[in-house]
Amino acid sequence: MNDLLSLGPGRPAVLPWLREGPLALRELGRTRLLYGKKNMGFSVVAKVRKVKKNEYPWPEDPDINVKGGILTHLSPFKPLKEKPKPVTLDFEKPLMDLQRKIVDVRKMANETGLDFSDQIASLEDKYQQALKELYLHLTPIQRVNIARHPNRPTFLDHVFNITEKFVELHGDRAGYDDPAIVTGLGTIDGRSYMFIGHQKGRNTKENIARNFGMPTPHGYRKALRMMYYADHHGFPIVSFIDTPGAYADLKSEELGQGEAIAHNLRTMFGLKVPVISIVIGEGGSGGALAIGCANKLLMLENAVFYVASPEACAAILWKSAKAAPKAAEKLKITSAELCRLQIADGVIPEPLGGAHADPSWTSQQIKKAIVESMDELVKMDIEDLLHHRTSKFRKIGGFQEGLPVDPKRKVNMKRKEEPHQSKLSSLELEGEVEKLKQQILKSMPLSTETPNVDEMIEKLKQEVDNEFSEAVQALGLKDRLLKLREELSKARNSQDELTHPVLLDKVERFKAEFSQRLSTAPNSASLNYKLDMLKELSNAKKISETKSKSTTLKQEVNKKFKEILDRPDIKEKVEMLNSELEKSEASTLDDMDSGLKKKITEVKKEIQTEFATVLRSLDLDLKIVETNAGDTVEGSLPTNVKSMIGELDEEIHKKIEETVNSSDLRNKMNLLKLELAKAGKNADGELRNRIQVISKEIKETLVEALSTSELVEKHGKVSAEIEKVLESDGSSSKSTNSGSKAEISIGAERSYA
Repeated sequence: MNDLLSLGPGRPAVLPWLREGPLALRELGRTRLLYGKKNMGFSVVAKVRKVKKNEYPWPEDPDINVKGGILTHLSPFKPLKEKPKPVTLDFEKPLMDLQRKIVDVRKMANETGLDFSDQIASLEDKYQQALKELYLHLTPIQRVNIARHPNRPTFLDHVFNITEKFVELHGDRAGYDDPAIVTGLGTIDGRSYMFIGHQKGRNTKENIARNFGMPTPHGYRKALRMMYYADHHGFPIVSFIDTPGAYADLKSEELGQGEAIAHNLRTMFGLKVPVISIVIGEGGSGGALAIGCANKLLMLENAVFYVASPEACAAILWKSAKAAPKAAEKLKITSAELCRLQIADGVIPEPLGGAHADPSWTSQQIKKAIVESMDELVKMDIEDLLHHRTSKFRKIGGFQEGLPVDPKRKVNMKRKEEPHQSKLSSLELEGEVEKLKQQILKSMPLSTETPNVDEMIEKLKQEVDNEFSEAVQALGLKDRLLKLREELSKARNSQDELTHPVLLDKVERFKAEFSQRLSTAPNSASLNYKLDMLKELSNAKKISETKSKSTTLKQEVNKKFKEILDRPDIKEKVEMLNSELEKSEASTLDDMDSGLKKKITEVKKEIQTEFATVLRSLDLDLKIVETNAGDTVEGSLPTNVKSMIGELDEEIHKKIEETVNSSDLRNKMNLLKLELAKAGKNADGELRNRIQVISKEIKETLVEALSTSELVEKHGKVSAEIEKVLESDGSSSKSTNSGSKAEISIGAERSYA
């Protein structure tokens, strides 16, 4: 292929791709390639590289070294060749001492050949207990240090763990590709998402290349381009926040750092697709918020989100960065505090030791949170989605009351919202509740002046909730209640079912303490009064509903029975029996002959069968009541035997109550309630087996408690007395004895239930 560039007569010709190449022009001049020479022809041959067909975007041979089948040619992110060195934080040093002791004991066991398994097991238990105690009571500054841990998994680590396929997209089409922000398309469970996140480095070299996760304006404009792309194609957006803040150098400011962030903030509030943001490390200031204006903001357990770092805040307020622990506590930057302030919408649990202790497990928790939140958001239409996102940020903020304000400034100020107060006084509530109750019990139609029953019950519930909140605040239990609610919410998301009985025990203790101290609250009388009114109205409603159902059912049964009697075949048989009765002139059943009795029995049995079929069609259960031999003798028992039976029954119930109130059995029963609630109507085989095992353990505990020598002896005495009475009446003692045992067993079963 001849591709010479002619520069004019008598001037040298140069290849265009060598025009600014590594060779100097004077070197090209020495070749003496002059235009017009016959013996100096020059040609260049170009060959096209052969590639496999259909290689892009998914070749048949993905990189096997990367978990999840991530393609190396689509993302430069690869696993590290060397495992990162472990980093010990200052507050973790006591744990390292225990680990060194375990290593020393194992080394000694290997060298001497002695058995130190008990000592090693004891040290490992102590280590696990210390680890759990440490990470369940972390201070805010300790969580900041964990969020900044060098080995903490990065955005791409999580993305490659949770996606089936991922393609990284580059560039902002206006400058260059900022490596501090990574964007790309990926799929989770077959659903496509646009992923946007801050990317920190996993070592010093990567951190320098990634600018320590601090984006320039080009990074935010790249994120903005991908947001427009996702909005156009309908891809939900998931952003991962992990940055100390936007890069604040002179060049970034000259290129419009503030404008780029502001443009992102404005655009994110108008996106017509669901947006979820997850803080996986530290989220600093506007650099984090630029990709964090989402419908739901989720945080890892040890992540932090702040307007200024604790060190910067301490330097401003206390003129020293050493006050960072105090600043971290005052800033309320942890996930738990931000959820309490309704800035964050949920906490994603981390393993003990932080996310770097088990990155894969942490990623799966993130995946679970993304899928659950997105399933909720995709059900909203566009208007609801935009309103949901806007209202989330509109409600964030606080104000301080009591500061004097210039009267001239009050003219254009927003009117202060009055605190919520009960719309109705106790007397007004009492009048309406009593009127409703009387109308319900008398089955009178509700008048137009009286509010609906359900509406009144909801109003009473709201009044009780307000009174309860006021009482909790007055007793100084508000913080404890909020903490308890937070623990319960966290336990529901956790898979550790053994913690539930402990939390339920805390709830019971809180209820007991609140009930004990309620009398000292200023509104205790009002709370109890409104609670009693709510109970009375609810009971009246239940009675009315039961009565209404009973009346309707009775009418339906009578109607069906009349239809059976009006059937031609039944009616004919009844008329024939009546005529035969008139002919027989029998006044009583004993005066009738056997043939007539048999006919009456057959007709009666036929009617009963037809009627039983009708009752079953109405979903009614039928029971054939037979006379119990024990019931016939009950009235003939002497007074002393009856008193002995009563005393034995009372002792059995007392023993059952003591056993049920024990901590071990109470925990098992609470666990059984949780399993039953979890099972619902659709329970798998494993859950049903677990419920059966727990029920069996509870029953065995009750049987063991009732098998004391004292109860067995008293039961023997009562059985002997009953046998004497039955023998005198000619009845079977065996049936009575077994009946008494059955009675005790049934009593235990009922008390357990």
